[in-house]
Amino acid sequence: MDLGIEGRKALVCASSQGIGLACATALAAEGVEVWLNGRHEDTLAKAVDEVRAHATSPVHGVVGDLTTTGGRGALLEACPEPDILVTNNRGPRPGRLGELAEADLAEALDLHFSAPIHLLRAVVDGMAARRFGRIVNVTSAVVTRPSPTMVASSGARAGLTAVMKAVSKEVARHNVTINNILPERIDSGRQLQLANRTAEREGISFEEARRRQASSVAAGRLGAPAEIAAACAFLCSVPAGYISGNNLHVDGGSYLGLI
Repeated sequence: MDLGIEGRKALVCASSQGIGLACATALAAEGVEVWLNGRHEDTLAKAVDEVRAHATSPVHGVVGDLTTTGGRGALLEACPEPDILVTNNRGPRPGRLGELAEADLAEALDLHFSAPIHLLRAVVDGMAARRFGRIVNVTSAVVTRPSPTMVASSGARAGLTAVMKAVSKEVARHNVTINNILPERIDSGRQLQLANRTAEREGISFEEARRRQASSVAAGRLGAPAEIAAACAFLCSVPAGYISGNNLHVDGGSYLGLI
């Protein structure tokens, strides 16, 4: 399928590794000019080289922490008029409510509420004026299935989802779509972090914690970052122009709800 986005410009947040890197790679393979972002220059440089191997358009890297005004400013200065925005960031500290400090809750809001909304505000009017825009937020399955051990993530990402839904209704008429991808059990650094936490908390081996992760998925396996990226690329496409304001679960069939 021709996604119709060759020559478009995309900002892909937190894309030096994992799901973000996979999304940048998928868009670059479609001929999109991509700006990657990460906090660490060395890691980001390696990611840019990796994406260039799949790209037919230029690939750039912008160092910056998107929870800061300066980090967001650097990304937007590098590409002030993106056609595509993929928001993504590292996971906040896992834990039950009583295990989290005030700083943990504040960090979750910075990562998964404030930063994406600041970026949305910076680019959405220009997208509407140019009559093309695709915004994809990589959130989490905990938006629709809150977890008592992921309180900070559940709250911040659910709040972001509500804001994005509200804005999506205003901009759809301008060919600007806003959608969310809700991953669960994707084989990335986040799952390694959670497996280590489970092993320590429950006194089991790391290998047993990883086995439990896979067995908790209806498909019986962990997902691959490339599977998230494929969904992201489609939601950024011209054929997906009638899809907006939606949550797409990419979770190996694990979501139990009807809506």
